[in-house]
Amino acid sequence: MLFERCGHFICWIYRNHFQELQLMRWVWFFLSIVTLLIAWTGPLPELSEKAFFGHMIMHMLNVAIAAPLFSLALAGGKFDLTAKYPLLFAPIPAAVVELIVVWGWHAPLPHHFAREQTIGFIAEQGSFFICGVWLWLSAFGGEGSEKPGVHLRKQRRQGAGIIGLLLTAMHMTFLGALLGLAPRPLYPHHSGYASLGPLEDQHLGGAIMLIVGAIAYLAGGLYLARKMMKPKKTAKLLEAT
Repeated sequence: MLFERCGHFICWIYRNHFQELQLMRWVWFFLSIVTLLIAWTGPLPELSEKAFFGHMIMHMLNVAIAAPLFSLALAGGKFDLTAKYPLLFAPIPAAVVELIVVWGWHAPLPHHFAREQTIGFIAEQGSFFICGVWLWLSAFGGEGSEKPGVHLRKQRRQGAGIIGLLLTAMHMTFLGALLGLAPRPLYPHHSGYASLGPLEDQHLGGAIMLIVGAIAYLAGGLYLARKMMKPKKTAKLLEAT
């Protein structure tokens, strides 16, 4: 009788929670595709050629919204490669690569190339998205089994993910502040947009990076920290009983 009830309980968990998890994967995937369509097929590509803030909106849609949503859709599923290739999907190296890519494309010459040439634009924004997915999936991926060894590796990955996401939040904050507080335009090929002068356009773009980018990566790091604390709380409760 007891085993029968346990079997029914396991089936109930599977039906209600496993299917709900699969549904959420599709929700994350759908939202990521919608975000990418907004970024790549709407007015933003044309706007980013003329306005620095347009470029920054598209940048943030790729790395701070579409990339984490796409990574959440993959994390823990059959397309999650973090457990199979743990060295390739290491959060801290992924964060360092993203730092180099983001700062590199915001240097004046590469930025000018991306604004003037279609291939440069695709390479710039595409690399933003790919590096974003690499970092977010490295931080959130590899979930699944709760066996002791696997669980320990998952906690280590989460700890490295916290460092990687917070490092990215810091350099996004610094770059956003640099762009938003600069006393002169850093990109002479930008002539402003509508009523915005070149400096005001640059300041607006820096503010967008500072607010959206820093908050997204900081929120991701804090979420992982909260997940890491849960097992400790559970263990303390078990010890108390």
